[in-house]
Parts: sequence; C-alpha cells; structure tokens
Amino acid sequence: MSQKAIYNYEIGAEKVDFTLHATIEALCSDILNVAGNDAKRKGFSADTLMQSGRSWVLSRMSVELDRMPAQNEPYSIATWVYDNTRVLSTRNFELTDSNGVIFGRAVSQWCIIDFEKRMPVALSEYADLFEGYIVDAPAPCEAPRKVRGIEPQIYRKHEVRYSDIDFNRHVNTMRYIRMMLNTLPIEYLTDNRPMRLDIHFAKECHLGEILTIGYEQRDDTSLFEILNNDGVVACTAAIEWK
Repeated sequence: MSQKAIYNYEIGAEKVDFTLHATIEALCSDILNVAGNDAKRKGFSADTLMQSGRSWVLSRMSVELDRMPAQNEPYSIATWVYDNTRVLSTRNFELTDSNGVIFGRAVSQWCIIDFEKRMPVALSEYADLFEGYIVDAPAPCEAPRKVRGIEPQIYRKHEVRYSDIDFNRHVNTMRYIRMMLNTLPIEYLTDNRPMRLDIHFAKECHLGEILTIGYEQRDDTSLFEILNNDGVVACTAAIEWK
C-alpha cells in the first residue's frame, strides 16, 4: 500500500497580496501543482496520457483554509490518491505549517478526457498505472458540494485571452478562480478569515469566448456562476466565509 507523498513549499513574494499573506489563488495553485508533480513522479501524469490523445481534467474541488500563511512562511502539502470510480479519480491534500499544524485541506476529483471525442474515459483502462498508488486514508474534508440555485446580483464580462489558456487549450482552473475573486468586495479577501471553496466545472471555455461572471452574496456565502459564449453554465462555485 502506498503512502502519502509530501512536497515542501514557501510563500514567496509572488504568492501574497498587499497584506503580505498568501492569496486563495496562490494556495489553490500550489495544491494543483502538487497533483501534477505527484502524478508525473508516479507515471500517470497528463503528459503520459497525451501520448494517446488524452489528458486529465479537473471536474470539481473543495478547499478549506483556516488561515492564510504569511510571506516567506514554509509549509508542506501532503497528497494521496484515495479512490477511483468509473470515471472519477479522487486526490486528497493536507497543508501543514512548520509547527506541524494542519491549516488547509482539499479534495479534488479528476477525469480523463479523450481529446478527439471530448468525452470521459473509463479509469479501468488505466488500472495498471494506479496499481500500488491508492492510499487507504480518509478524505481530510468533505467532498465537493453541489452548487446550485445561484441568483446573481452582479455580472461582469471577461474575454478569454492567451494567458487564460492551459495545456489542454481551455481556460485554466486558476483563471476561473481569479475571475470570481475579482468580483468580491476587497474586505472578503483581506480579513484572513477561515473559508471553504467548492468549485464545479461543467463546460470547457476557449480562446476568444466572452464569459459572464455572475456573483451573489447570500449571508456568509459568496456564490458564483460563469456562463460561456452561448449563455450555458461552464462553472459554478461557492465560498463559505467562517
């Protein structure tokens, strides 16, 4: 049975805002980079799959952060693949500070997409790649929750440009998160409050599309939906401020 893998990080100057604490976007980026690095180390990364015209795509993710670490603060991310269903692979994460205190947790769910068919592939085709790498350790937080019934109070537009696109040639996860965060009142982002993010992806968005970001504030929860060029929901998310 495999063990959790641990990767060490530091909150560099590029990861903080003017409060000199890490941003939500930066920590989520580190989490997803760990997923890619660990998959590459174990032989089932996106570049391996691309040899057969396929790649990993993030389907949904939940992230809980108790605080935002300060600039230059070291921390580590533990990650492990917990389970594979027919088309979804679950990868978990724990963020730990230099005192051994866990201050963040995340659960991500991924599928393998066939580029030509643009459809998910059964993970049973890759059972051999995962053999020995499933870790029998429970999720550190609740799995991603469904985000529904959003009634936006504010709308903003965003044209998808070169810097928004990732190696799969669709909008990068971090760009969706950035679009959403940029609709919020600044005090939500600078009070260093504990929070939980749930994000779901429904449709791919591509270069040149004009996206519509809708935002609703409902008590202590910020709700978002992003519509594609055709007015179809491409992504929904919720941030619960605690």
